[in-house]
Amino acid sequence: MGYDFARIVYLSSLRDFSTGDYHHDGLARSFSESAASAALIAAHQDAFYRLTFSPIECFVAQVERFIRSSPRDYDSSLQAWETLEGYRVTVPSACDQLTCALFRSNIKIAITLLKSRRTIPPQKSLLASPPRLLAR
Repeated sequence: MGYDFARIVYLSSLRDFSTGDYHHDGLARSFSESAASAALIAAHQDAFYRLTFSPIECFVAQVERFIRSSPRDYDSSLQAWETLEGYRVTVPSACDQLTCALFRSNIKIAITLLKSRRTIPPQKSLLASPPRLLAR
């Protein structure tokens, strides 16, 4: 996970969506449950804020990289992110509403841009009439 979007997806998967508590067995065994949870919360918030306030080009590139890393078809994965809005669960619990709204807006922009790149029709010839075939 060498980039923030993958980190926030992973870190949010370590959170119990019923309680908001983070858990990682290895960290909890090596340290304590509370220390592990605090470290996961801090890591999640750090990666989330860094990504959310990055330039939009960087944000889009990270979303694209994540979607391309899926074993599923690119278009299907992109469609699932748009339809299911799985990105909503990647927001840290203690995120302020304005930053949350910016993140969701950035995601929607990224998905729209990535979809538009896939649907650009081939350019038609600029010639007014078809080129003449050379006579033999």
